[in-house]
Amino acid sequence: MSGKIVVVTGASSGFGKLTALELARRGHVVVATMRDVDGRNDLVRRELIEAAKAGGHALQVLEMDVAEEASVNSAIDQVIAQHGKIDVLVNNAGVMAVGVTEAYTVADIERQFAVNFFGAVRADRAVLPHMRAAGGGLLVHVTSLMGRVVAPFLGVYSASKFALEALAEAYRYELSSFGIDSVVVEPGPFPSNLLPSSPEPSDRGVLAAYGEVAAIPGQIKAHAGDGDDPANPPRPQRVADAIARLVEATDRRPLRTVVMPEGLDFGVEQLNAAVAPIQNGLLGAMGMSSMI
Repeated sequence: MSGKIVVVTGASSGFGKLTALELARRGHVVVATMRDVDGRNDLVRRELIEAAKAGGHALQVLEMDVAEEASVNSAIDQVIAQHGKIDVLVNNAGVMAVGVTEAYTVADIERQFAVNFFGAVRADRAVLPHMRAAGGGLLVHVTSLMGRVVAPFLGVYSASKFALEALAEAYRYELSSFGIDSVVVEPGPFPSNLLPSSPEPSDRGVLAAYGEVAAIPGQIKAHAGDGDDPANPPRPQRVADAIARLVEATDRRPLRTVVMPEGLDFGVEQLNAAVAPIQNGLLGAMGMSSMI
């Protein structure tokens, strides 16, 4: 297997960090991107580089803030200048708003979408001209099971992930003739820094109107891992492994890949299986079956 040039967004922690290390371990040339590489993420930058070097792997870290178009374009331009191509983009960068949905202002929601949705739009648009010119490539969009189902107090987060699912699927069809694949990875409730760093809603007046209900999101965050089995804890590495298998696949990749902690099943696999024939039937009725 020849190594691919892979860009991973949001690689400072969680799935992004694990994915960057796993792909480098497997012999790919990995560009791990994140914000503030010379500041608060300097330690992470050095940790990633040293871990890759110790294993004899190829990994570099670049500054990229997916919420800023100039930052995204600059990073992608650097990768192209150095490597001449990008084979794979892993859109992993994300934040998770957990709170009373009504209490998130428009500005709050725009900040959520700036990373989770428009961040992927910016990165996709930056790499796609190079992939089309090369005649191939892969876009991996890391969403969530909350991109397919909805839970109370996760409405803003789910909305951003539902939007990303739609974008990824539209790209799947429209880019197929260029040899470019677009896929979705839907992780379940694995440990991450998303919950602890969840942005609070800004509208305090609305929160006050909800009374005791407004305290529930805090309870969700405080007890997020209470149900984990100490003898069999959730392994976020499973998400990195699933992404690596998609990167290295030689057969037709599935549009959606659900990755859940062992022993959990929230029905998203069944939902995906039920929706697929309906979606394919729609494309068939539109005379676009060749894009499936």
